[in-house]
Amino acid sequence: MKRQRRPRKAAKKRLVEAEAWDEEVDEAQETPADEPDETGWKTSTAQMAGLSRLVRAGVWALVVSGPVLGTLAFLSSSAPAQGATKPAPAATSASSVGPTGFAELFVSAYLQAGQGTERDLAPYYSGSVALSVKPGTRTATQSTVIASREVQPGYWSVTVAADVTAHDDKGKSKRLGVQYYRVGIQATGPASAGGTEQSATAGYAATSLPAQVAAPTALKPGGLAYETDRGSSSADPSVETARGFLAAYLTGTTELDRYTSPGTRLQPISPAPYAAVKVTGVQDDSSGPGQQKVPADGTVLHQLVQVDATDQAGSPVSLSYALTLKSRAGRWEVASVDDAPAIRASSPPSAAPHTPTPSPDASTASPSPSPSNS
Repeated sequence: MKRQRRPRKAAKKRLVEAEAWDEEVDEAQETPADEPDETGWKTSTAQMAGLSRLVRAGVWALVVSGPVLGTLAFLSSSAPAQGATKPAPAATSASSVGPTGFAELFVSAYLQAGQGTERDLAPYYSGSVALSVKPGTRTATQSTVIASREVQPGYWSVTVAADVTAHDDKGKSKRLGVQYYRVGIQATGPASAGGTEQSATAGYAATSLPAQVAAPTALKPGGLAYETDRGSSSADPSVETARGFLAAYLTGTTELDRYTSPGTRLQPISPAPYAAVKVTGVQDDSSGPGQQKVPADGTVLHQLVQVDATDQAGSPVSLSYALTLKSRAGRWEVASVDDAPAIRASSPPSAAPHTPTPSPDASTASPSPSPSNS
């Protein structure tokens, strides 16, 4: 039996080697299909041949596909991800701070300049200027920008309100009132300076002398939410709370905490600007007659309080305060000093005719100069 097994093993070895090299082997040398080998598995020439061909096909497939797979891997790593979108750069709005500040300085210099001092306008306007008015005839005691608009990128239209005072040859001064001047300003530099360039250096230039324009349309405010007039009676607990709070707030003569709700962080004005406070009128948003009794805890009341405060020199000053009160433990307490008086819902302002208040010497004031000052 041992001698028979050795030839069979040798035959199997030759068969495997031949199949690996794709050689033909006689069927007579194959191991019988129904005779098990010493491992207990049944094998045949067809099975071995099929396995060999499968292995060779897999090897050749890997060899052929290697360059293709490598190219695809390179392209996939270098190409941007399809699902990721690049964020669009945020649009930067041009700032009006630089052009408006420049325009305000220009208007102030223009009002004070005159014949022989035209060079004072050179930092603002490089055009030819010939002024006929005497220098110092007018000055802007104060000025502010009330409107600005970017006409086109880097080019601004700015309106400046100036409180103008006229000076005569004898040294007397007369207030002419608030006048309005519009000027065109070109800006260079980045958007933060009002320009359109990437340069960090900003620059400004007026395109003409200022033009005096009409005052903006006056508006009549919408209706306020305080529809009930409480007067200034000390019999109303809410009025008394407002009186005590504002006296402590403006004069510092008493503690503020005794009039405020727990947790509020209100502080009196320091140093105290006034010596005395008198309440002249109170309006609120409650309905019905004056409240002699404080309602249930948590009730909210909004007030608009008018006061005459006397300063340290003895002069009265009229002021208005919007307050929010809350009831607690049978008394009213101030919860906040509101940022602005409350208005009724759907009550926008409406246009009103402009009726400027004349100054005391308006009847003797000289007429306003021409817009071009030349």
